[in-house]
Amino acid sequence: MREKGRRADWVAVAAGLALGVSWLWHGMYGFSGGAMFVLGLGVVVAAAFSLTRPGALSSELGVLAIGVLVFAMPWLLGFTHLPAAAWSAWVIGGGIALLGAYGLAQADRARKRDPDLAWSAHVNEIPT
Repeated sequence: MREKGRRADWVAVAAGLALGVSWLWHGMYGFSGGAMFVLGLGVVVAAAFSLTRPGALSSELGVLAIGVLVFAMPWLLGFTHLPAAAWSAWVIGGGIALLGAYGLAQADRARKRDPDLAWSAHVNEIPT
């Protein structure tokens, strides 16, 4: 029986939701808060792709890249002086990056075990 998605992907969905609604608890509005919202939705979408295609490396790379970007956001957008927002970005972003790296290793193993789990090998063939 096939597993209904890896636990790490479900945790990534939850972390993306937490990032998306984090503006509620730190009260940061404007571009930085909107960026956190949009990147949180990006994590949810990438993790959903990972759930449906466990061998796809691209979705796990997306989760990893968004996690690194969110971790660096306090310095890039200049909100390190807001401790609640900065710590939210550092903690959630670091967690998402770790989940992306772990998921990348899991997806590589799944791709080697069963190439049909990847995007490129998924072809609908007509039986002859």
